[in-house]
Amino acid sequence: MSNLNNTGSVSLPSGRVRVGVLGAAGYTGGELIRLLLNHPEAEIVFANSESNAGNLVSDIHEGLIGDTDLHFTAEMPFDKVDVVFFCFGHGKSEAFLKEHAIPANVKIIDLAQDFRIKGTKPWEDGDSELTPDHHDFIYGLPEINKPEIAKAQHIANPGCFATCIQLALLPAAKLNLLKEDVAVNAITGSTGAGQKPGATTHFSWRNNNLSIYKPFQHQHIAEIRQSLAQVQGSLEASIDFIPYRGDFTRGIFCTAVVKTDMPFEEIVEAYKSFYADAAFSHYSDKAIDLKQVVNTNKGLVHVEKYGNKLLITSAIDNLLKGAVGQAVQNMNIMFGLNEKTGLNLKASAF
Repeated sequence: MSNLNNTGSVSLPSGRVRVGVLGAAGYTGGELIRLLLNHPEAEIVFANSESNAGNLVSDIHEGLIGDTDLHFTAEMPFDKVDVVFFCFGHGKSEAFLKEHAIPANVKIIDLAQDFRIKGTKPWEDGDSELTPDHHDFIYGLPEINKPEIAKAQHIANPGCFATCIQLALLPAAKLNLLKEDVAVNAITGSTGAGQKPGATTHFSWRNNNLSIYKPFQHQHIAEIRQSLAQVQGSLEASIDFIPYRGDFTRGIFCTAVVKTDMPFEEIVEAYKSFYADAAFSHYSDKAIDLKQVVNTNKGLVHVEKYGNKLLITSAIDNLLKGAVGQAVQNMNIMFGLNEKTGLNLKASAF
């Protein structure tokens, strides 16, 4: 039984933020460790992986050779950290919190989908061993929830597709344009499927190939709808999302079509205004491409209009703005650091 409670934000401890990483051997764990090693205000206290305990982190995440002598550990000294990142697969975070006690003062940033949706969790019906303290998970999309993130003890980090699609549609929701069904297509790199090999991630299948999966039924639709309804006030329209598996390793490129008679110039101005104060999300006057965001925590958005059809494109790196980059961004906000600390990354455009 977890002993978490709703204590609110704590002040930044003396020295650097002490970090624990759970599920540290996967793609997200490795990318998070890379960011934290280069974060001037963070210190990794432990990187947990029972299956790799005792091994050098750089033996698994070979891109870190020469950067760290950190070893994986089976230990989880929660009393020695200020924040812990859950880099688990979906469904494992909730199970973990049933079985492990985490001190009330330790912040949690969960990268799985377990706590993203409000009002649908089993403990609200009394069927779970989780405590009511878990009601305080805040959805960690800084573009709409930054004040709440700053005060939060526990963050549910958004999904990768969800982040990219929300960045495309949130300004339209702010304009109350999402009145009819919205057609969305988005293509993701193979790292979005995780590090464990599978039939649709094997190189010989994925290379020079393209396919769809979970059409109209992707698990991220629920959190997308939740945020759009939050900004628009309600959402009756369907989000008709078709996900694609791409022939590349990282990044997400999204297109969405919204019907509207609003003048194009007003829409552009609204998009620019929506992201004017965002640390990493930006409106582009020019058409965007994937290489502009890969290896960065940026989200780029562009709109064009054809008759009454508004075409919106957006792009992110699925492992960074779509996962651990956004998680570190949330950590910075929670501890009162500059939002961009440790995240000024160069795009792989050339």
